[in-house]
Amino acid sequence: MTLEQVLQLAKQLSLSDKVRLIEQLAPEIQRELPPNHSQPRRSLWGICADLGTAPSAEEIDDARRDIWANFPREDI
Repeated sequence: MTLEQVLQLAKQLSLSDKVRLIEQLAPEIQRELPPNHSQPRRSLWGICADLGTAPSAEEIDDARRDIWANFPREDI
């Protein structure tokens, strides 16, 4: 019997029979699943460590001054 045939038969069941089917299958599926060994997540503090040091407040201020120096432009 194929999966499609089983699904067609399951769709014909009443709601209560569908619930009973799931209640019987769920524990069996859970026993067959391998244990979940997920890898630990990287810390958000270290996720950007490879980018080097952050710009200083003075560097940010200098960049802002450079960008806004010609605003608004007179030639537009």
